[in-house]
Amino acid sequence: MGNNLKILIIDDEVKITEVLTAYLNNSGYEVIKAHNGKDAIELFKLHDIALVILDLMLPDIMGEEICRVIRMVSRTPIIMLTAKTEEEDLIHGLNIGADDYITKPFSPRTVVAKVEAVLRRTESDKLVNLPVSFHEGYLTIDFNTGIVKCNNEEVALTPTEYKILATMAKAPNRTFSRNQLISYALEDVFEGYDRSIDTYIKCIRQKIEPDRKKPQIIVTVHGVGYKFVT
Repeated sequence: MGNNLKILIIDDEVKITEVLTAYLNNSGYEVIKAHNGKDAIELFKLHDIALVILDLMLPDIMGEEICRVIRMVSRTPIIMLTAKTEEEDLIHGLNIGADDYITKPFSPRTVVAKVEAVLRRTESDKLVNLPVSFHEGYLTIDFNTGIVKCNNEEVALTPTEYKILATMAKAPNRTFSRNQLISYALEDVFEGYDRSIDTYIKCIRQKIEPDRKKPQIIVTVHGVGYKFVT
């Protein structure tokens, strides 16, 4: 991918930033480095950043806080680097706006692959406006008209159900936490508990899944949320 897209790496371990820079440069990306939170926020404001790789453990400002600051002004994708493998920490990271995470120790190749996957998702998000079919034509979504069909039969989704389905379908195989679905699909205009998303998902499944008891399109990612599988 590359094309001189700028990647901001925020990590206080110089060695990690050097290694990742070498690999990302090699794949055609321009890399900007910050070793503390204060510099990171300044650099983010100064440059047109395509993606952020963010270590959660920084000397001055917690990574979560930087994530929040970026999310106030931008949808730029964020990949968290974390030594925390506790499920709660990862869910928390996704809930505050990270798009993906990589646990330390990691291979630099994994990071490059993850960067490319996340950037592809963001690009396809912007490009999707034609009708798209999934599961060998079983499910069709027209993102212009909002018409959803299963086996060429139109499916009656509520506006909220459609927003949730469209958000997930535009980023196939990406795991969304409940809070992310509230934030992205419902644009935070939502009164209810995050578990209400489960009810919406159940309704969508009843309308689009060939077998409701064994969902193949919208799959549960236990402890995190849901993903639209292609």
